[in-house]
Amino acid sequence: MHGFIQGILIWYFDTLKQFGLLGVVVLMAMESSIFPVPSELVIPPAAYLALQDSPLFVPLVILAGTIGSYLGSAITYWVARAIGRPLIIRYGKYIFVPEKKLRVAERWVAQYGAGGIFFARLLPVVRHLISIPAGMVGLRFRTFSLMTLLGSFVWCTVLTLFGLVVAGDMATILEHSRAAAAGDVPPELKHAIHNLTLATLGLVGIMLVLYIVIIRRQERKAEPVSEGTETLPR
Repeated sequence: MHGFIQGILIWYFDTLKQFGLLGVVVLMAMESSIFPVPSELVIPPAAYLALQDSPLFVPLVILAGTIGSYLGSAITYWVARAIGRPLIIRYGKYIFVPEKKLRVAERWVAQYGAGGIFFARLLPVVRHLISIPAGMVGLRFRTFSLMTLLGSFVWCTVLTLFGLVVAGDMATILEHSRAAAAGDVPPELKHAIHNLTLATLGLVGIMLVLYIVIIRRQERKAEPVSEGTETLPR
């Protein structure tokens, strides 16, 4: 397990070194669309690498993550608006958008409107789905853009701060990567991987608690939404 986590982290560090902030933009754009790319694994390592160059570069990670999140969300918004609800309901399960979760996101937009877009950026599952019902019901794009940018900025800031908190453990993992490749796993490497794993699981756990408390409540109340019954200002 330690070797797997270390291998993934080192591969991602190498990718970031090759593509820089552009890689963050692309990965976060994917995370904000229908692709299951966890932002918790994208931003923190990027924040660590930026810190190694200069503390002044750390805000650029937040900016890159925010731009990527917005681009992915905006593309998804316009695709959903063009395709329409019937086709998304029918074929969504083939592109990681099952009907049950889509109805929860749909109800969320109908109930909370623009404010719901902002808070959805801070929640798992709904975060990458919320753009679809926003486009389907015709939420004004300017409002959608503003709330998406604000919510994405807050979430990327949280992840960047998390990356700075665990920077020491990531440094230890990289420092001992050659020794581990040779079959020698020093105790400090095991300790660093253990700490990083627990910290990441803790962050994900907090998000899941929010999901259970807020979203599951919406699921229990959710009913099929008839086409054309929920509209918001264009």
